[in-house]
Amino acid sequence: MSEHSGPELIPASDACALLGISTATLYAYVSRGQLSSRPGPDARSRMYLRAEVERLARRKQAGRGAARGAAQSLDRGLPVLETRISLIRPDAPYYRGRSAVTAARSGATLEDIARLLWEGEEQDPFAASVPDVWPERIAPLALDSSLPPLERAMACLPLLALEHRQSHNAAAPVRREVAAMLLRQNAALLVGTQPDARPVHRLLADHWQPGDAGFAEVVRSALVLCADHELNVSAFAARVVASTGAHLHATVCAGLAAMSGPRHGGATARAYALLCDAEASGAPAGFIAERWRRGDEQPGFNHVLYPDGDPRGAEVLRQLRALRGDCPRMRHVETVLATTAEHSGQHPNIDGLLAAICYVYALPATHALVMFASARLTGWLAHALEQQALGTLIRPRARYSGRAPGDHD
Repeated sequence: MSEHSGPELIPASDACALLGISTATLYAYVSRGQLSSRPGPDARSRMYLRAEVERLARRKQAGRGAARGAAQSLDRGLPVLETRISLIRPDAPYYRGRSAVTAARSGATLEDIARLLWEGEEQDPFAASVPDVWPERIAPLALDSSLPPLERAMACLPLLALEHRQSHNAAAPVRREVAAMLLRQNAALLVGTQPDARPVHRLLADHWQPGDAGFAEVVRSALVLCADHELNVSAFAARVVASTGAHLHATVCAGLAAMSGPRHGGATARAYALLCDAEASGAPAGFIAERWRRGDEQPGFNHVLYPDGDPRGAEVLRQLRALRGDCPRMRHVETVLATTAEHSGQHPNIDGLLAAICYVYALPATHALVMFASARLTGWLAHALEQQALGTLIRPRARYSGRAPGDHD
């Protein structure tokens, strides 16, 4: 395959051979959303992405022996540890048994979800006062608008730990207050402003779209829906760091570092680019159809854990339709959604809808990542608190597959 060609497509016979299944089972995998298919060279044939098929084949091996199962489990396979924080079900992620979608619809704020996830509902960790200016040595970085949001936050948070004398305090109430302070400070760092005691959704909305109550509501809902998602890669990274006994500021930096990767936090930027590229084409429906035909990725669509559609994305979409359904930018989003559904059967995920919020309100793509990072810090802190309460170190073993000792040419 040349460096300029698209993803490799294979026929059904090759897909069945790689998976060790019949054609009927292959079609069942497609209908359940475990695989996607593209039109083949003739009207009756279908083609499959080799990368998707090989990934599914690897997952099928999980559980076929303890060592092999453990090796495969880190790629959304077998569970690797227990948590009481969140549960993923087809209708919604659940935060300590409560539906995130229901919480978003009922008007919950990110702070409400933080109290729930941190088991701090009896003690309000947000009642403590918040300094309204950055320390002198941090201010130049914290207010530098030329720095990218994640990099600005990652540069400042370790310095803030030095300013906080309680950063290593093990008492649960104190740790929750540190977590609450971090939630507010991180949001302020991500938008490059001074910290204050406003709810996070108000701080973001007032900075980007002052005076627009509807926009603030969409941001509030999006933050609640993104607060945690079980052992996603950034939560796992933060939890591993927390297991060493590191302070909460360090665990947050680990989460931000993991989110900075293009395969995690970068998904919102790719989804935003898809909307812009479709608009620039002058024929968005044809543009999307052609992308799908040649096997290109559809960023902002599909989610392996929600084969019937991401309920978080569906809830944000419902709100956007109610608030901005008649505006030209929202009609363009609807065209992209409808064309993708027609050709692939895929539904938008939360990455795509965070990008859609920014696109519909004519905001930069980076704001979608800021919403994601502001919200997800809540879950990172919950995992850090839970892991440190256990007092155990996360140290998995590797299955060596290299040259054997003494095996030299």
